[in-house]
Amino acid sequence: MSRPVPPGNQTVPSIPLRDANVGKDGEPSIGNLVKDATASVSTLFRAEIALAKAELVDAGKKAGAGTGLFAVAGVMALYTSLFFFFFLAVLLDIWLSPWLAWLIVFLILLTITIVSALVGYIIFRKVRGPAKTIESVKEVQAVLPRAIPGKDDVPAVGTRNGYPPIPAAHDPRR
Repeated sequence: MSRPVPPGNQTVPSIPLRDANVGKDGEPSIGNLVKDATASVSTLFRAEIALAKAELVDAGKKAGAGTGLFAVAGVMALYTSLFFFFFLAVLLDIWLSPWLAWLIVFLILLTITIVSALVGYIIFRKVRGPAKTIESVKEVQAVLPRAIPGKDDVPAVGTRNGYPPIPAAHDPRR
């Protein structure tokens, strides 16, 4: 059985009449501004990662299907070329001696191999680093603060990268 609540002790839900993020002077406090900025940057990074992931999954599926079909085409071209060069040797055998016909086919294959290797080498020499990505990362570094104001960027003496040394798990002299 419940007791009736006296009229003076009841709590009534209410809507605040001022913004909780605003200070006494009507301006947002630095803490709230930092909190909002941190939340916005975090949300931005998560959204960018989600977008990149969605794009990469879609592109990965398409690339996988394309790669599979190229592999099938490459294997079929390899088998087809075997029959073509066998046919060419037998055809040349009609007009030339057999050893000369097979030597000509061998020299054709050797020439194709050497030319392909040279062209591939030239193409690989022209490969450069991702210049646009490096430029973009440098722009991001220019926007983000490098250090906390008031902190030294120089690590303390006797430390590694500003952190104290890690103690040994056991003393090897004991």
